[in-house]
Amino acid sequence: MTKSDDRAGEAPAHDDPVPPRPGAPGSEQAGTAVAGPEDPDTPQDGDPDVGFTLSPPTPAPDPATAARAIVHDVARQLAAVAPEGWRRVDAVFASTVTADVGFAVFSDERQHAVRWTPGPEVLALVREHRSLSAALGDGPWWRLLLSLTRAGQLEVDYDYGDEPFPDDQLFAPEIYRADLEAFPRRSLPVWLAAYLRHADRQQRSPGVAAARARADRQAGVSGRPVGDLPPYPLMAARWAVLSAAFTAARSEWGPRLRPGLRWFEGATRSGSSLHALPAGRAVLSGGVWNAPELDRAYNGADELPQLFRGAPDWVADQVLNHRAGAGMLTFCYWWDGQSWYRGDSPEPAVITDAIPGVREADTVARIVTGLLGPDPSGEQRAAATDLVSAAEAGLLTRAALARVFPEDGDFDLDAAFYQLVLGGVTAPEPLAADAALDRVGRYLTDSGADTSGYSAAELRADRVNTGWMVYVPVPPGEIAVGRAIFYLADDGVLERSSSSVAPSRYLPEFEQRFRERNRTLL
Repeated sequence: MTKSDDRAGEAPAHDDPVPPRPGAPGSEQAGTAVAGPEDPDTPQDGDPDVGFTLSPPTPAPDPATAARAIVHDVARQLAAVAPEGWRRVDAVFASTVTADVGFAVFSDERQHAVRWTPGPEVLALVREHRSLSAALGDGPWWRLLLSLTRAGQLEVDYDYGDEPFPDDQLFAPEIYRADLEAFPRRSLPVWLAAYLRHADRQQRSPGVAAARARADRQAGVSGRPVGDLPPYPLMAARWAVLSAAFTAARSEWGPRLRPGLRWFEGATRSGSSLHALPAGRAVLSGGVWNAPELDRAYNGADELPQLFRGAPDWVADQVLNHRAGAGMLTFCYWWDGQSWYRGDSPEPAVITDAIPGVREADTVARIVTGLLGPDPSGEQRAAATDLVSAAEAGLLTRAALARVFPEDGDFDLDAAFYQLVLGGVTAPEPLAADAALDRVGRYLTDSGADTSGYSAAELRADRVNTGWMVYVPVPPGEIAVGRAIFYLADDGVLERSSSSVAPSRYLPEFEQRFRERNRTLL
């Protein structure tokens, strides 16, 4: 956008703070002179009476001056319809050769707002201004934004499409095509060029995906390995940690997730989504804003990159980032359960603006601590590192989250922990020792187990990873062969073993079963 700032004094706007248009009554560039008794051009006796007086022609104002005068006219029109007590009006006009839309919002000192829709007279002025602006650059503006205060301060922005237009000010593609026929341009902003010219070339319906996958197999075309992305389970876990951290900090930015889907929209308009599929597969896709390859394709003669070259048939529209529908997709990677692959997508180092910092665990921990303030403590840094490790193992607890984001701070721990639950990286809260002893004692009673030789009252609980080992200690000097040993996981699953199997052998499988039960979303 470009901006102009006119300050027309401190008089109220109803007193016409903006200068009159050139040639209007009262301006210094008023029209033709009026004949009078002392005017030498007044017809005298014997002169031909032609019915008009001659005066030097007034030169037409240059386009910039004329455009400025029109803006002042629009400002006067807005001031003329302003409601009682107004202090400021903000108006937006979107215009082409075939369509116009505009609105103005008047606000008072209490920020109460009144919306007004300009009539044909104002829209005609706006269209005239836009036509004049065509001579001042590479095509006319697409949107005009005007702000006027009651004190007479006038600000104007001219929007040439550097960023996408709001939905309520975006016309159908054919309207812009008609405008480009009237006002040809050397190039368009990439997003607008894609809007007009993508022709669904990045769409991949299931039918199209299946047909292209068959053709690729027949031609011996396969995806190329990607070596610079972490395995999907680690990426998904780290994404969940960042989602929880930004949620805890009550930030509107940062990645987010829900079951089966993770997404990220960066401050630079780049972004991505990570979709989980059955059998441990996944698709990571998105777009880098104003990517040069898109510019060359939509504003030049290049072909679009073949992002799906060699992709399997399960890489389809349903699991692609929304940018594919607008022709703004610049990368697509797919995980087959073992490795990442790509077609003609760039290497991951090129698309870092479009994905959160999940490539390294240290990066995730650094981002998390950065949300705590300018000088996080050593304990908080260590807790953030532990948080990432616990998420990667699928063993993260609310207590671990609270060690980074204290319960007594201004953090939303409930919403943050829910992100972790949805991300499938949490473990149930550890059971208390008394609860473990009670559970095993009830099992012995209800099952009618043979407890001869020992009493349930003698049960002891030792904490192990993901749960408890519950048993009756053997008195010193005695040997117990085949005595029951119980393993109670924190998610309530009870397993029975015996002293014939060493805990060092049993525990790794016990922990693995716990993790598999509690990481189903990954």
